[in-house]
Amino acid sequence: MRILWVKAGKLLPVDTGGKIRSYNILRLLAQDHQVTFLSYYGGRRDAEYEAAIRKELPGTETIYTAAPDSTSFEQGLDYLRRFVASAPYAVSKFTHPEVRKTIAAWLAEGRFDVAVCDFLSASLNFPGQLKTPTVLFQHNVESSLWQRMAKTESNLIKKLSFSIESAKMTRYERAALRKFQRVIAVSDHDRQQMLALDPSCNITVVPTGVDVHKFTVAPASTANPPRIVFTGSMDWEPNTDAVDYFCHQIWPRIHAEFPNAIFQIVGRNPHSSVRRLASESVEITGTVPSVADYLRDASVVVVPLRIGGGTRLKIFEAMAMGKALVSTSIGAEGLAVHSGRDLILADEASEFADSILMLLRDSDVRRKYELAAVQLASQFDWSRIVQQFAEVLNAAMITGGVERQTAGNTVSVSP
Repeated sequence: MRILWVKAGKLLPVDTGGKIRSYNILRLLAQDHQVTFLSYYGGRRDAEYEAAIRKELPGTETIYTAAPDSTSFEQGLDYLRRFVASAPYAVSKFTHPEVRKTIAAWLAEGRFDVAVCDFLSASLNFPGQLKTPTVLFQHNVESSLWQRMAKTESNLIKKLSFSIESAKMTRYERAALRKFQRVIAVSDHDRQQMLALDPSCNITVVPTGVDVHKFTVAPASTANPPRIVFTGSMDWEPNTDAVDYFCHQIWPRIHAEFPNAIFQIVGRNPHSSVRRLASESVEITGTVPSVADYLRDASVVVVPLRIGGGTRLKIFEAMAMGKALVSTSIGAEGLAVHSGRDLILADEASEFADSILMLLRDSDVRRKYELAAVQLASQFDWSRIVQQFAEVLNAAMITGGVERQTAGNTVSVSP
């Protein structure tokens, strides 16, 4: 297959869940297919990135959009400038005339058998009429994510902003689902939510994977003092909310029984609200060379998310390394896990704390969860996942736009 893959923002470094998923599927697809990766990005021109991504993925084309830098002030001005647009800001800010022109020209020339729009953020760059079969790769149900953020936000100004963006996103996401011939979701839970938005859309689930060669099984943890570990991008709202919730409502109970225990928050770009959580018992690492190094020494891994969408790669990464996990239901949403066997799900703060304490007190119980976690994660190596992804692309290429002719392929949303 000749595949065009379009993604907003830099793919390197591979330091977020979405990047990890896209990078692993791209690199494995490129082994058997002709892949052109269009990577467009803003901020400051980065020649090192452009050289590095072409080395990693030789079929890469880059477009520098010279978009505003990412300071809070500049983002605020850009948001106000785009406020009147019908498209949500999370989409309009990633829409650029040169990118739209390039994609339209390439597709009109018939250079590709199938195209992939990676994340909803890139979707408005695609023509309204898609003559080349095009697949929308939905890592999250964006409207659900914004609805949860609006519901849980306590700051009134941010709550209002999230509510406005949630309404825009719901309208836009429904239209986008109608636009693309096929949609790939990462969980059946996400698929059901998308079908609720548009029952006519053609959605296939391709689950999340894990690099079992990178995240290898670690020896049973004997860390003393115990280490409780959370991993994730610490400038993403659901993660900042998760660690704030954990530190204020769960950690005090753990610390009271295990006063020497350490809670490590491992991830890039910690928000100021996260940095303020630092204490003698709470460590904020910031960007680290390898998350695996911290998972290796973890006694227990926690995923206390209250907001989210898609699936959390961090869970399979920890499982592949043989770690006992405690997560909320939202944290493990969409994953083929079984509470009480592979991990523990706990949605109340007291239940979450009790579960961690049980694992810390009883090494035999903890070992049972560790072994079950490894067994489950081994079934989701990326080499298996990419085969399913390629099957969806091949089906889209063969059937073309026939499947969606009755639903229509035009989305009318202004940038």
